[in-house]
Amino acid sequence: MSENKDQKFVYDFTEGNRDLKDLLGGKGANLAEMTNLGLPVPPGFTITTEACKVYLESGTAPAELRDEVSAHLAALEAKMGKKLGQSDDPLLVSVRSGAKFSMPGMMDTVLNIGLSDESVTGLAAQSGDERFAWDSYRRLIQMFGKTVLGVEGELFEDALDEAKAAKKVTVDTDLDAADLKKLVKHFKKIVAKDAGREFPQDAREQMDLAVEAVFNSWNTDRAKLYRRQERIPSDLGTAVNICSMVFGNLGPDSGTGVAFTRDPASGHAGVYGDYLQNAQGEDVVAGIRNTVPLADLEAIDKASYDQLIEIMTTLETHYKDLCDIEFTIERGQLWMLQTRVGKRTAGAAFRIATQLVDQGLISEAEALQRVTGHQLAQLMFPRFDGEAKSTLLGRGIAASPGAAVGKAVFDSYTAVKWSRSGEKVILIRRETNPDDLDGMIASEGILTSRGGKTSHAAVVARGMGKTCVCGAEELDVDTKRRRMTVGETVIEEGDVVSIDGSTGKVYLGEVPVVPSPVVEYFEGRMHAGADDADELVAAVHRIMAYADRVRRLRVRANADNAEDALRARRFGAQGIGLCRTEHMFLGERREMVERLILADTDGEREEALSALLPLQKKDFVELFEAMDGLPVTVRLLDPPLHEFLPDITELSVRVALAESRKDANENDLRLLQAVHKLHEQNPMLGLRGVRLGLVIPGLFKMQVRAIAEAAAERKNAKGDPRAEIMVPLVGTVQELEIVREEADAVIAEVEAATGTSLKLTIGTMIELPRAALTAGQIAEAAQFFSFGTNDLTQTVWGFSRDDVEASFFTAYLEKGIFGVSPFETIDRDGVGSLVRSAVQAGRATRPDLKLGVCGEHGGDPESVHFFHEVGLDYVSCSPFRIPVARLEAGRAAAEAKGSDSR
Repeated sequence: MSENKDQKFVYDFTEGNRDLKDLLGGKGANLAEMTNLGLPVPPGFTITTEACKVYLESGTAPAELRDEVSAHLAALEAKMGKKLGQSDDPLLVSVRSGAKFSMPGMMDTVLNIGLSDESVTGLAAQSGDERFAWDSYRRLIQMFGKTVLGVEGELFEDALDEAKAAKKVTVDTDLDAADLKKLVKHFKKIVAKDAGREFPQDAREQMDLAVEAVFNSWNTDRAKLYRRQERIPSDLGTAVNICSMVFGNLGPDSGTGVAFTRDPASGHAGVYGDYLQNAQGEDVVAGIRNTVPLADLEAIDKASYDQLIEIMTTLETHYKDLCDIEFTIERGQLWMLQTRVGKRTAGAAFRIATQLVDQGLISEAEALQRVTGHQLAQLMFPRFDGEAKSTLLGRGIAASPGAAVGKAVFDSYTAVKWSRSGEKVILIRRETNPDDLDGMIASEGILTSRGGKTSHAAVVARGMGKTCVCGAEELDVDTKRRRMTVGETVIEEGDVVSIDGSTGKVYLGEVPVVPSPVVEYFEGRMHAGADDADELVAAVHRIMAYADRVRRLRVRANADNAEDALRARRFGAQGIGLCRTEHMFLGERREMVERLILADTDGEREEALSALLPLQKKDFVELFEAMDGLPVTVRLLDPPLHEFLPDITELSVRVALAESRKDANENDLRLLQAVHKLHEQNPMLGLRGVRLGLVIPGLFKMQVRAIAEAAAERKNAKGDPRAEIMVPLVGTVQELEIVREEADAVIAEVEAATGTSLKLTIGTMIELPRAALTAGQIAEAAQFFSFGTNDLTQTVWGFSRDDVEASFFTAYLEKGIFGVSPFETIDRDGVGSLVRSAVQAGRATRPDLKLGVCGEHGGDPESVHFFHEVGLDYVSCSPFRIPVARLEAGRAAAEAKGSDSR
């Protein structure tokens, strides 16, 4: 029973409109809208999503539903002048699903309901076409058997193929009435045997069972999977549309088709779609016969074609968007069966949005809402030429989009060496680690046999805009022998491979790549206003310019060197939100860090720090110069020190072998002792971040001095350095107070020594739950907060990002526990709640507190909207994702303004 006795569960097409999608579903709302517009829509009615929800929750339809359906069915019968299943002149109806959001092919439809052994003869007599009647009957039994009764669809297909083979024909239209009668008999036997019951002859039973089948189709595995992928809520339910049948299978003057008001692939205006004579709707999508281009309809039936073109113009003007249309022609009479705002490619989305602005149909604000950051990202990555021949080796996880071609290399040293010689390389590893950074930078793309979308390889690759395929388990990577094996195929070092980060596919040899003009535009190598400017680039430019005008959030970059900083600036970055200083300690400098770790005395420690100081300073000078006039947030050393030492197993083996040869190395022995001393079971929860700075005397002071001296040097060179010093992993205000006191003293020393006034701000990264919960206290000592949402997500969930994705994330996604990984999109309820409360508490203590985010979420479209809502000042992301963040920041502002004005 429904809770509200007055609740209405059924609406006639004349009662609804397109604003009732929550209640009537997209299909029902749009059928009602077309009816209101006076377009030729077959009469019918819609059972609401609320009825579906009651059914799914209780297992039975609302008690009131049957009477409501009966009343609307009676009205439909009166309008049509015939009754459902009437033996001499049957009213036939279709039963179609229709959720709020389009889920093409995911849920069920049944056509020709109302036919039976009796009414099929009545239909034959009324239509004057016996073949048509029996063709419609066999279609009903086939669709009803499969959809409602759960009969294996291939049983019907096989029977149809056998009938065509017996007649020695290849298409079903060549079967005559006698053939179809036999087929109906065969189909009914299949139903009786496979379903354990006879095909129902009562028309109302057919309709009621079909309605229940549509309700049930909301929770099929394919529907659940589609909703997870498209992030469609699972509690919406589907509406059911019951529509009087019109027939496209009445002969050559009938047919069915689909049409688009403009090209969904390119966005260009024109006549796009397919038409199939003498067919019903499912024939077009099933591909049982070849369709003809929609333009050919003009020669087949000019009157219907002209009317269709006029209706398409009406619909696009009314909906102010690309419309996707399904139609049927019944003996020269055009009927509209469906319309919806059509899906389109990323390129088409940008083109259509600007075209509609030029046509005066939508505003620039609306155009901004018509595109997404995900679509922009698709336009930025190069892609393989789909027309080219290729040899597929295997498939992994599409971790970072793009297309990359190069020679296979199996270690970073070789990647760097070959790259410097002008070779393009693909770095292939079982998995990557921070030591592989140089090789990753030098490579065109990264391929791993382990890991997932948030593995080290994936995260770093996305940050650099590098193509990456992870977790390609069928690839056996042997780094020692420098080869990769796939079945019988062996790829040796130097062999060319191609990887597609958009699909996860791995190819042998070189697959031609098509470059992205959109990246050329962002890099400044293509001008949107040039006479020969790419049409797509011009559209992207217009929408990006508007997004920049309206957005409140500023967009910074995560960049660790001048090269990345300059690229980020070209891409529109308004500063650096995260410079990870640990990346400055790799390579040749690693030995200096080892000396620091091995230092036994204050003198040795000071000597090691003094050697690092000028190198750090040089890094910062270059960075401040590249970002002159813009803020640069420098994070003090964050990872555990053991990451700068050799692997404990490799070092132990090396020492043991040396001792067996009586050739022990004193430095190796000391290193091994240090590795054992620093070894931690959970290093990311151990001695790192601010804890490291407090335990290793002079480490943070050296870094602060390098920053201050670099800023002073730039200022004396007439530059405008705007450095911000960020202390990582703070959990209590006392930690920050100690570091800040030391930092202030160092800055004062540098100011006195250089005669320069430095305005360096000191803040912290909020990446621990305790820091978020005590943000009001921490703000007393911090001039800014930057939310480190990567670690905050790990600590809130109790996840080790490097471990959990490979072990159980896939299962969590499949079971619907996650709609999307919390490392990809901010977990609003958990992590987001802490961010929101920390923002409020921090600003309550310090109203001018600057707030930003520098985790991976800073470049995620959905997360950017959240950060706008909670009032952050900026987001920071990898250089390649800056345009996406700019676009989404604009969309968030436009969306909020639209909500305020409603």
